[in-house]
Amino acid sequence: MKAPIIICIDDQREVLAALYEELDSLEGVRVLDCESADEALELIQELQDNGEWIALIVCDQIMPGTKGVQFLSYLQTNQVIPNVKTVLLTGLATHEDTIRAINQARVSHYIAKPWDSVYLKKTVRSLLTEWIIESGLDHQNYPDLIDPETLYMNISGD
Repeated sequence: MKAPIIICIDDQREVLAALYEELDSLEGVRVLDCESADEALELIQELQDNGEWIALIVCDQIMPGTKGVQFLSYLQTNQVIPNVKTVLLTGLATHEDTIRAINQARVSHYIAKPWDSVYLKKTVRSLLTEWIIESGLDHQNYPDLIDPETLYMNISGD
């Protein structure tokens, strides 16, 4: 059984290392990282060519070159990764950035830096649960990734 992949994108290595440490502790996922949107696009293409499942992208907003919202908007507009869930992670976002994140990039979740570890993991598990359900996968094959509350809400229709 393939493991869903989380891609973390941030231009600061120490942030990527912290994200990796937090998210790699989740059983049943692979966590990969990139330092730019361009590097992430190359990785996405390679993973898709190999038939891998990209479930979640955690992307910083403020990066050299392509900003996080621009990158996530590109993925959404061009349907690069069907069903992918996205998190915009930033300590410096304007009101306009936030509106674009919601309206154009259709960001699944917004998390401010510095993040709370428990909140980050809960959010990621919830988004992975939604991804598993929307992808038509059997949630019973991913017991360590499933957020019970999200599963209940999706199955019961609440």
